[in-house]
Amino acid sequence: MRANDLREKTDEELDQILVERTEDIMHFRLQTATGIVDNVRKSREARKDIARIKTILKDRRSGGSAVPVGGGD
Repeated sequence: MRANDLREKTDEELDQILVERTEDIMHFRLQTATGIVDNVRKSREARKDIARIKTILKDRRSGGSAVPVGGGD
């Protein structure tokens, strides 16, 4: 998901997506252990989504303003 799309969601929706992405990583690790990996890229995308969500939630909860995507030059 893109950061702009995530910023439009509520905190509850972001928390739900965070749980889903964490479960995705857990399932990926199980697939890796059993040797049945369908898509390696999904793990990377899930980790990046988790980082984006945590950054947005932290920013909202600290009361800071969001940093514009792309540097804002």
